[in-house]
Amino acid sequence: MNQHTQTTKDLLEDLKSATPKKRRKGGKEGTDWVVFGSAGAIVLGFIAWGLISATSLGDVAATALDWVMENCSWLFVIAASTFTIFVLVVAFSKFGRIRLGRDDEEPQFKTASWISMMFATGMGIGLIFNGVAEPLYFYMSPPPGTVEGSTPEAVTTAMGTALFHWTLYPWAMYAIVGLGMAYGTYRLGRTQLFSNMFASIFGERVSRTAGGKIINILAILATLFGSACSLGLGALQIGGGLRSTGITDAVGSPLLVLIIAVLTTAFVASAVSGIEKGIQWLSNINMVLAVVLAVIVFVVGPTLFILNVIPNAIGGFIQDLPQMASRTAVAGDASLADWMSSYTIFYWAWWVSWSPFVGLFIGRISRGRTIRQFIVGVLLVPSAISLLWFSIFGGGAIGLQERAEQAHDRGEALVNMVGGLPDINTDTILFDMFEKLPVNPFIAVVLMVVAVLLVAIFFVTGADSASIVMGGLSERGAEDPSKKSVIFWGVATGAVAAIMLVAGGDDPAAALNGLQNITIVSSVPFVIVMLLLCVALWKDLSRDPLIIRDKLARHVLTEAVAAGVERHDGEPFELRTVETAAIDIIVPPTEETEAGASSDAADAAEEEIPTATEQDIAAATSAELSDKGELTHPAAETDAK
Repeated sequence: MNQHTQTTKDLLEDLKSATPKKRRKGGKEGTDWVVFGSAGAIVLGFIAWGLISATSLGDVAATALDWVMENCSWLFVIAASTFTIFVLVVAFSKFGRIRLGRDDEEPQFKTASWISMMFATGMGIGLIFNGVAEPLYFYMSPPPGTVEGSTPEAVTTAMGTALFHWTLYPWAMYAIVGLGMAYGTYRLGRTQLFSNMFASIFGERVSRTAGGKIINILAILATLFGSACSLGLGALQIGGGLRSTGITDAVGSPLLVLIIAVLTTAFVASAVSGIEKGIQWLSNINMVLAVVLAVIVFVVGPTLFILNVIPNAIGGFIQDLPQMASRTAVAGDASLADWMSSYTIFYWAWWVSWSPFVGLFIGRISRGRTIRQFIVGVLLVPSAISLLWFSIFGGGAIGLQERAEQAHDRGEALVNMVGGLPDINTDTILFDMFEKLPVNPFIAVVLMVVAVLLVAIFFVTGADSASIVMGGLSERGAEDPSKKSVIFWGVATGAVAAIMLVAGGDDPAAALNGLQNITIVSSVPFVIVMLLLCVALWKDLSRDPLIIRDKLARHVLTEAVAAGVERHDGEPFELRTVETAAIDIIVPPTEETEAGASSDAADAAEEEIPTATEQDIAAATSAELSDKGELTHPAAETDAK
């Protein structure tokens, strides 16, 4: 057998092995008591510790944070850039044409609903909480070692830094997990277990191994603590809204715990209702409310300043990206280390902790899209929305602050400097901005109420998907986990958030620091897991049938041309295709049965896929050139068609 035939046969064999022989059900169903019991015991132990000694828990979290910042900050910085570069390479490489499902499958959700669900789940609550506070703080107190505060240069730095934290980098982390889940489930027929994404490295039975169970436990814990942090932020801001509207005079721990209880009840109820009934409906409503709120602020606020901020923000992000992406604590003094732990490292840890449930969720709603459509949509659309949101709210706040500073009117200023730092209350700064807008006081109160509703609904849409994901991970990848499991993890999330807020006492800043500390510490092992996921995903994509078919076509054509040149001694010749016996060796993943089948690929019908015999392969790998230079080759015929 010549070299051409042997190589082509190898490619055909690779194609046969890469194509699933059948769509089989996802193994044993029901609760994985090792995963559920281990993760549950850790969470319950954490809650008990907080009830017994909240102060001790807060002290340990602060000590652990110091260790992480001293020893692991470099890991977060390198990993964040690695994730972003990886997804961009995948999107614009040969892998971009691969569809997350069958080759002929259409997207499951309409683009508008897909975007609204993805954005609301991914970071909606964070934008409400930080949309005003972060750009305004960076304008008045830029990152150490950059520019002077409250200057035109500070506007550029502030907006660029905010976009760095909230656009491409976090969504790249979500995209990696979402791509791994959607590709493995809808293309390869695996169950929706986080550990199954590593099958290309550890084998298809990875979810049954100790390592696979550890990965699933880490995914649950990262999801729970990340969600608890968001719940705490939401409770703090809702409390600030209630105080700004005059409903309450003070916001203490009892009120915050009550807010958490109400939010927990709401998102658990939404979670048990399912994606289509709960999350999609709430996400669409919230996007409408967010657009209305943004339009009002844009029109009545410093409109011209906001319009100028948009291109300025893009330029600041691009200009400062190399410095921001490589900045670590060693580049400055203790003030830079404190700043990094409060912002950049905290954000990378927060996004990593959110990536299991946000990534799995956007993977579930992205079935039928190509990899390129998926990554471009996940990276660019939410980033564009974040750009507009920060420009309108953050840029608008900077415009109001700048106007007050130029007029030397401390009464009109949103924030005043105290001890060399901006005295910003992140819980109430959004509502303070509404009061400074040139609108009727009644309209300002309406804006505050809408903002509180946005915070509540944004959290519900994020936390209910987190509960579903944690339930699925503890039930061997079930797409629709039992209500008991969803309720358990939802209530546990609320309890952890309440414990961390109580640990901070009546000081919101201390409570917020406690939430941030535990988020950063709990996400460290998951950074390693996600880096490993990049390797596993690349190996899977490299063996996709579409990629192997392309290799086979190029190989056959190259070898045929080489044989023609050799046969005809450099004289002109042509390659032609002729009809030959059909060989069913290149097949897409099997279609699922229509009647009675669920949407989960793991529950699709068990249908055998035709495979080629040795005689078929031998026939397919024998190329014959006639005296006229005609090429007889099934693969060439397929490629020509």
